[in-house]
Amino acid sequence: MKLGCFSISLAVKDLQVSKAFYEKIGFHVYAGEASHGFLIMKNGDTNIGLFQGMFDKNMLTFNPGWNQSAEGLASFDDVRQLREQLKAQGLEIAQESINADKGPGSFTVIDPDGNPILFDQHV
Repeated sequence: MKLGCFSISLAVKDLQVSKAFYEKIGFHVYAGEASHGFLIMKNGDTNIGLFQGMFDKNMLTFNPGWNQSAEGLASFDDVRQLREQLKAQGLEIAQESINADKGPGSFTVIDPDGNPILFDQHV
């Protein structure tokens, strides 16, 4: 299974306070829009997303179709394939937003400890 770019998506209380904290430990803003309530920060190949008011819990995030620098991959497992493979292995899909046969889409599964895992394809 090719899952793509990995990051942790953090549900933060104050986007600017969290941004300042992560800058102190070596992260810099890489993408996102503070005016839309989210920033993506990077330190080497490590990505974190800061999301204010979007999620209730922190979650692991995979972006099929992207490498760690959010660059498109020539070959990847589409989010629809991943969803079907996980369902075939008996995993329950907790949420999904897939509206077409190709292109962007997302779904979430929950691990045995209640941690959400988001598969979020942008391409």
